[in-house]
Amino acid sequence: MFGPALSVGLALVSTAVIWTGSERLESSASRLSRYYGLPVAVHGAVVVAVGSSFPELSSVVISTLVHGEFSLGVGAIVGSAIFNLLVIPAAAALMSEELEATRDIVHKDAQFYIISILVLFLTFALGATYVPGGTNEAAILTPTLAILPLLTYGIYVFLQYQDTRDHDAATPPDISVRREWAWLAVALTLIAVGVEGIVSAALSLGEFFGTPPFLWGLTVIAAATSLPDTFVSVRAARDDDSITSLTNVLGSNTFNLLVAIPVGVLLAGSVTVNFLVAIPMLGFLAFATIVFVVFTRTHLELTNPEAYALLALYAVFLVWMTLETVGVVDGVQGI
Repeated sequence: MFGPALSVGLALVSTAVIWTGSERLESSASRLSRYYGLPVAVHGAVVVAVGSSFPELSSVVISTLVHGEFSLGVGAIVGSAIFNLLVIPAAAALMSEELEATRDIVHKDAQFYIISILVLFLTFALGATYVPGGTNEAAILTPTLAILPLLTYGIYVFLQYQDTRDHDAATPPDISVRREWAWLAVALTLIAVGVEGIVSAALSLGEFFGTPPFLWGLTVIAAATSLPDTFVSVRAARDDDSITSLTNVLGSNTFNLLVAIPVGVLLAGSVTVNFLVAIPMLGFLAFATIVFVVFTRTHLELTNPEAYALLALYAVFLVWMTLETVGVVDGVQGI
């Protein structure tokens, strides 16, 4: 266990390492997407989203295998999804002239993301109802159940693949493919090292303050691991590429819910999820998703007032979680 000052320092250094790796990853992924002739929407929803979601995936793997804290990884995933929906689009809108949406983003990517929340909820419900040991308070997730969200993500990738069939790719850039793949591997390694540092720091802070790991996953780790998504979306918005900016957020969240959490289950063999905590969190995530969809669908643009409203909603979430942790309110039983 580290002291609080050392833990905060470790968290800051780890965040800088994640940022560095993410910047390198985004650059290489962008060049490789242009080389392979992928459409902009597929680049944002799959390539960039999966790459920028690597910190969240790493948080689940490291929390589960190294520290035996699957709940910390789940907290990071859910917290990151809420951060991605409320903070990243708001930051992209405020730091660019305008953030435009398209009907395809709202009707395809956003709606499939809503489906991913429902699939994860169904997986938890099956673990609480049909798996021996599951109760109204605890869901037992097994590798068999983990297949359901993974298959759903396979369908998502297939739908994105359909968009590439009729796409006329531009002339591929003159790049060294091997070098870009090598840089991609280096970037992923840096991100994994940074995530290990921030997970260790969060566990130390949780032990020092006597707070549950899930809370630190929802807040500190979630915000730190969402830096790649923030970096990609804000840069894309500044370059007048609103499609990549928004599809990265939705694609990243879809990957986190349908792949990162099941991977943690497969690695652990079997895990127990506190149903009383998970359901309110998924409920708030669903509510945040509806707000996001309504805002982006209205005039197909995210305005500055709407951006401030998203930030205010995220602030409400943080205050709510803090009050739950210190026992002032008891809406999330078991946290």
